Amino acid sequence: MSWLSNFVRPKIQALVRKPDATPDNLWHKCPSCEQMIFHRDLVENLHVCTNCGHHMRLPAKQRLAMLFDDGAYDRIDTPKVAADPLRFRDRKRYTDRLREAQAKTDETDAIQVGEGRIGGVPAVVAVFDFDFLGGSMGMGVGEGLVKAAAVAVQKKRPLIVFPASGGARMQEGALSLMQMARTTVAVDRVKEAGLPYVVVFTDPTTGGVTASFAMIGDIHISEPGALIGFAGQRVIETTIREALPEGFQRAEYLMEHGMLDMVVPRNALKETLARTLKLLLKLPPVAAPKPGTALAEPVTNTVTPPRKPAGNATARPAEATPRAEPALGTAATDEPRKA
Repeated sequence: MSWLSNFVRPKIQALVRKPDATPDNLWHKCPSCEQMIFHRDLVENLHVCTNCGHHMRLPAKQRLAMLFDDGAYDRIDTPKVAADPLRFRDRKRYTDRLREAQAKTDETDAIQVGEGRIGGVPAVVAVFDFDFLGGSMGMGVGEGLVKAAAVAVQKKRPLIVFPASGGARMQEGALSLMQMARTTVAVDRVKEAGLPYVVVFTDPTTGGVTASFAMIGDIHISEPGALIGFAGQRVIETTIREALPEGFQRAEYLMEHGMLDMVVPRNALKETLARTLKLLLKLPPVAAPKPGTALAEPVTNTVTPPRKPAGNATARPAEATPRAEPALGTAATDEPRKA
């Protein structure tokens, strides 16, 4: 081997070698406006399109870091469950699907539970991961939500759930459907303990998740444009043989018809949740009113007591306090006569 083959040839090959292929995730196309968005810009904008404001699906880990103060929280481990109790197989074995989903998300199941502070308020948060088998609810998800509710009750903290699911996990059969009842009972215990239970709907929330714990929150919040429903629009139209209103399963339509309390953009969720929790827990507000803001004087029905006479003047007996006039919009009622 000569210096030509040892040194010169490798340098020439390096010069003429084709550059590495562009990573697949360097650019993202918005599914709404089809605008190409740089991956780093998309992550910094919380996976919201910088052009049209479309809210894309947010990874569970990033959502937890976004919510808690300084991105700091304690992870709550969820109980382990049997991997494949029914030995289910369709086009591939259920165990193979689980391994693929676990490798893709680096998680054991479709739910993550964290504990931390939101605007200074301690809270327990459960977040669904749609990338794990479509966020479907099986035994693992059920155990995770039951554990989150138990921690909330034990530590007397509010519970916030971010569902993103296609419904019950069919590979687990009746064991999956059973989680609808278990999770409903779990969040009922949170409410019985006098603790707030807040549901933040994300895209999509459908099937058995919608028909169980997701629709019994004290406060219902949703991200813009989130799909929320039980069955799909095509299935419903085929069943009832009627055309349905456009967007009838979207967050904005549901809020107009009383199913949601508010629709909040992703970048305002943390502040909204902090303000909501402080209101429900009767804590001091998040922020004081801005300087220069005029505050309305409180309206009361009290009567100003008579002034004390000045000097040595003899005070007259106080007259009977006149009856306060009723406020506008209220009816004056006579006191019951004594027999």
